[in-house]
Amino acid sequence: MTPAQVPESFERVMGCEVRELLAWLPMALPGAETTIEHAAHRAIAHFSQGTLTLTWQALVPRRIALLQIPQLRVSFCYVGVDEDRRHQIQRRFDLATQRGGG
Repeated sequence: MTPAQVPESFERVMGCEVRELLAWLPMALPGAETTIEHAAHRAIAHFSQGTLTLTWQALVPRRIALLQIPQLRVSFCYVGVDEDRRHQIQRRFDLATQRGGG
């Protein structure tokens, strides 16, 4: 997936817990009316042009020596959102959910 080409649906593994992901959503998806369905492990962001549905599944934490990193498999599904708008939404999501480091 290149920065300009965001497919309508894809998955990625994120190094976070569910509570962190949910806390990031208001900043990551500004202007969206977001509904969170905890039992279904799903969040639906409604935009004027369509929706983005996020579903997640907790994975076994990654261990590096004594360090333990939580992992979530997150599925992204855009419906009714054109390619340019998907790129804008995903770029903002990625920037808002990045962690510092180095």
